[in-house]
Amino acid sequence: MTTEIAVDVDSINKPYWDGLKQGQLFYQACQCGHHWLPPSRHCPACLNENVTWQQASGEATVVSWVVYHVAYNPEFKDRLPYNVAIVRLREGPQLITNIEGDTQRLAVGETVRLKVDLGLEQPLARFSI
Repeated sequence: MTTEIAVDVDSINKPYWDGLKQGQLFYQACQCGHHWLPPSRHCPACLNENVTWQQASGEATVVSWVVYHVAYNPEFKDRLPYNVAIVRLREGPQLITNIEGDTQRLAVGETVRLKVDLGLEQPLARFSI
């Protein structure tokens, strides 16, 4: 999976993208106890603006996934077949990602581990079985 994607880095999501460049995944947390991704200016649960960043353990479980066998975007034609998955971090936030490894084993609830793809100009959070 070598396709480069362009991301818009701004003051809200910069810690997320900077963390990935260091091989780490960060999510936002609020004093109300809510944890989330993607980054936002306010806590989605209570709208508090006093949010902090916390480092994820890197452990997650599969919530859902789909395997694409058709490239609806020509940029992805060399990646076929590829999967797009939703995983839930052990800390609670969910994110959309790709899962590497034997995808025949994918199952809801399967434990996966963070594997930051550092081979890209902008590293991406991916997971492996």
